[in-house]
Amino acid sequence: MIKCITIDDEPLALRQIGAYVDRTERLELVAACRSAAEAQKCLEREAVDLIFVDVNMPDMNGVDFVRGLTNPPMVIFTTAYSEYAIEGFRLDAVDYLLKPFSYADFSRAVEKARSLIELQRFRHASEAVPEVEPVQQERSEADDCISIKADYKVSLVKYADIIYMESMGEYVRLHLTNGSKLMTLFRLKNMESALPTDRFMRVHRSYIVNLGHVTGYARGRVYLDNEEYVPISINYRDAFRDYVERRHPAQMM
Repeated sequence: MIKCITIDDEPLALRQIGAYVDRTERLELVAACRSAAEAQKCLEREAVDLIFVDVNMPDMNGVDFVRGLTNPPMVIFTTAYSEYAIEGFRLDAVDYLLKPFSYADFSRAVEKARSLIELQRFRHASEAVPEVEPVQQERSEADDCISIKADYKVSLVKYADIIYMESMGEYVRLHLTNGSKLMTLFRLKNMESALPTDRFMRVHRSYIVNLGHVTGYARGRVYLDNEEYVPISINYRDAFRDYVERRHPAQMM
């Protein structure tokens, strides 16, 4: 769960963001603050992951408020004045929403913050748990799995539960059949070498798919049974097509 606060001297703006937060999964509104002073008191008593802060406020400029925080959480600025955008990004703001903004704009900004927060949490977890590389377990029909360090522990993840893997720089995000995601500190290339080649295939420099969850491909995309798709690059297209033609000869494309 991501805990957030909103800071704006306009009640209407606070209500709008509050309504957007209510529509967003895993986002919890801790407080709606009418001033920077009120927000400061809230931050002193509550651990917060993300703040939505207006720039123009009567008691203190939102940019100055963020600049004065010792350990600021993730920040998304909200304002009607675009001239403050550069200053906001100098403070490493996640995003800058120009009023009036839609729920789609809000969601995109929150997703950026969510990814950064997950990476931040994972780095903290890495300090607490010894480094564990993905290890292929003893193979069996039902129980073969891989060990993944994530969320402050080492988890055994069944191959069948992995739909696809996504590279995020030095990290790999696993998308699972139950809808959850796991982030682990490991490069996709190294992860690829730890996986059984009869079950997983790299289709892009940033993606590995579980072949058992592939439902089709077309126009540079591989479709998966969770109603998602990932891109397939030209470097991997021939190998993937060969696999499909060998496995499903009656459906050759």
